[in-house]
Amino acid sequence: MELFAKSNVLGILSEAISEGILIVNDQQLITASNSAANKMFDYETGELNGKPLQDLIPERFKHRHDTLVSDFIAKGKSRQMGPEVDLLGVRKGGEEFPLEISLNPFKLLQKHYVLALIKDITERKKAEQTIDYWFQIFDESLNEIYVFDVETFTFINVNRGAQLNLGYQMEELSDMSVMDIKPKVTIDVMKRLVSPLLSSRREKVIFETVHERKDGTRYPVEVHLQLSSIGKRKVFVAIVLDITERKNYTEQLEHTVEERTQQLQQALKAEKKLNELKTKFLSLVSHEFKTPLTSILTSTSLLTKYTDTEQQDKRDKHISTIKSKVKYLDNILTDFLSIERLDMGKVKYNMVRFPLSKLINEVVYDSNTLLKEGQRIRYPEDIDGIVVYFDEKILGLALSNLVHNAIKYSPEHSDIELKVAKDGNQLRIDVIDNGFGIPPEDQPFIFDRYFRASNVLTFQGTGIGLNIVRQHMHNLEANVTFKSAMGVGSTFTLYLPIHNTEENEKDTTGRG
Repeated sequence: MELFAKSNVLGILSEAISEGILIVNDQQLITASNSAANKMFDYETGELNGKPLQDLIPERFKHRHDTLVSDFIAKGKSRQMGPEVDLLGVRKGGEEFPLEISLNPFKLLQKHYVLALIKDITERKKAEQTIDYWFQIFDESLNEIYVFDVETFTFINVNRGAQLNLGYQMEELSDMSVMDIKPKVTIDVMKRLVSPLLSSRREKVIFETVHERKDGTRYPVEVHLQLSSIGKRKVFVAIVLDITERKNYTEQLEHTVEERTQQLQQALKAEKKLNELKTKFLSLVSHEFKTPLTSILTSTSLLTKYTDTEQQDKRDKHISTIKSKVKYLDNILTDFLSIERLDMGKVKYNMVRFPLSKLINEVVYDSNTLLKEGQRIRYPEDIDGIVVYFDEKILGLALSNLVHNAIKYSPEHSDIELKVAKDGNQLRIDVIDNGFGIPPEDQPFIFDRYFRASNVLTFQGTGIGLNIVRQHMHNLEANVTFKSAMGVGSTFTLYLPIHNTEENEKDTTGRG
């Protein structure tokens, strides 16, 4: 009876507070929720009961959430989440919103539970973003901005541009007044300047004066002064323009000369980079063509030695080598021609609807011939019926490039996995390997033309395949990204737009 009474009291209390309350068991299933939580996540009363906690978490965070919850229940210590990290919840309709969570583990009838006290902080975030936006404008303004007291003229706030120009830190300026940086303005002059603002005769006062930096140097300025307030406290806001160039044509000319010099230096750097690319290109062509050509010449020479009928297997071996090397050279030339057409904007795309499974089957079939000993390609699940609207040839080229790279840069007896999933209004295709990984210092340049990671320089390659893939994807409003860790492997991802037009909506999703 007492337990029943306590549960009623707890129920009443949970409904009386504005925060959402969720109770989750050690299986991460929701066992109870109050009205505030139901409303927050757009569920009816009792509808959340028995649902996995994962249903309220954005898809991109689910992979690590199970472990975090299990660790938290095991430690059994209450804690606050949210102030130091941005947390997001997902409403029933899929809308994400920011929140703060207070987690409190407890034990009832030998079972472990967690009581989560949840606050929807959407409005607070909007307010913070608005404040941050205006403060960013204030602090990053190219003009100097000063806020100071209407009576003492002491500084209340000074933006970063003014601090840099004056050479003072804010801690120093907070103990200074307007007269400390305006050597030509006394307190009496300042009072006369602001009197029209205090008497409401004018909304703005504009005047020219001189500012003095911490190092003693001076510069001419134009001051736009207005009356404002912070709460109930009246303040002056001064927007100050450095008019050195207006006052001194020679300095303006020197500035122009300096600017032109910088432009010339940038042009010289660009030319130097172009020359480096040309040198790198010639070196690459020399190396990538010389090796297969040497193999072709060697095999051709050896063919003439095997004239007997019983030596057919040896002839076949060398013919196979020649075919392989010729195909390799043809692929290189095709890549070079693709770059030229892309740079000149001559690529014409053929957008059609086609089954994704058909294309992936073809890519996997062709790639199987390249597999090392013990390697295998794991086919994606549940893709039958998915129809995409894209350039089929370009998608095949992109996917083949990623799969071939995964095979090339992975060891023997390893898997290359393909995954397909819908991600918002995009279709995501992942190519996952367990290969060498890309060094962190090389990752920013992995899509640059002719660039090759430092740990795969001994492998054949031109460093242009990924560059071509990225250019095609961007041209077709698609994208290619990657994530990689040394010794773990890499995941390259293609993002294809889903065109939900009335004509192809059913075909694109593949689900009718």
